[in-house]
Amino acid sequence: MGERIVIAGASGFIGRYLAEHYRAQGATVRLIGRSGADVRWDDAAGIRAAVSGADLVINLAGKSVNCRYGDAERAEIFRSRLETTRALREAIAASDAPPPLWFNASTATIYRHAEDRPMTESTGELGTGFSVNVAKAWEREFFAGELPGTRRVALRMAIVLGDGSALVPLMMLTRFGLGGPQRDGRWFATTARRNAGTFHEFRARGGRQKFSWVHIRDVLGAIEFLRGREDIAGPVNIAAPNPSDNRTMMATLRRVLGVPVGLPAYRWMLEIGSAVIRTETELVLKSRWVLPERLLEAGYDFAFPELEPALRDIVGARELLRGTASR
Repeated sequence: MGERIVIAGASGFIGRYLAEHYRAQGATVRLIGRSGADVRWDDAAGIRAAVSGADLVINLAGKSVNCRYGDAERAEIFRSRLETTRALREAIAASDAPPPLWFNASTATIYRHAEDRPMTESTGELGTGFSVNVAKAWEREFFAGELPGTRRVALRMAIVLGDGSALVPLMMLTRFGLGGPQRDGRWFATTARRNAGTFHEFRARGGRQKFSWVHIRDVLGAIEFLRGREDIAGPVNIAAPNPSDNRTMMATLRRVLGVPVGLPAYRWMLEIGSAVIRTETELVLKSRWVLPERLLEAGYDFAFPELEPALRDIVGARELLRGTASR
């Protein structure tokens, strides 16, 4: 009989990827979500039944941060993470057969804007502001209380690259000749944005903000590796060991796509554009410099440690899929 795996919040591209993989391996995968799932979030008894006897629980639930940080959106970003994590924790605590391992999504954005040195689990400094506060609260909720039969690992994921990720709109911009660096600069701050912690302060110059990333295959690889390491619990950075910076990443993407020229985007362009498409400039201007210290020390071998092969793999797979669909 195959494994029984529970994935909560599997509607995103990471959740779909993991669900497809485990089903292909013969596992029974139960999904918890808002719609189209096996169990809904308002069904406490159903959640308890799903996690009881499961071999693994993975929680990826949470409203996308790729939105404008208005009052309602900020509240929903918090609620969608904290309430779902609490529901799973309470279900596991009440279970007669708790799962031995629970992975909960977190984010490498928990660390401060870093241009001076990389952030690791042991030496990294947590930042300030709205996004960091979300990450801190999320992890506090995850690690709260006693679950003696369940090992808990928070996946502090860098920007995950794959088909369906934030890479897709960057590919579109690059093909239209707009694949240059996203350059920070000065911009006016409203009192409301400062009070909410959503205003991005000008720091990195010339597209030199660090870009920490991880191929989706290594998200799965790290999960499977950590399953076999019962000595590892707590926060784990899920990031490739060779981060880039924004300027280099965009140049690499142009090379992979065969686009010789890419116009840069300046802060004023980004602010106007982000307001139009309802997102925030922090997503591209914050310098995320994160290293996977715990994974490397434990001996994990990354499938994609370098950026260019990772991009070529994803772009090649997309083009192959498009070619197959057009026949």
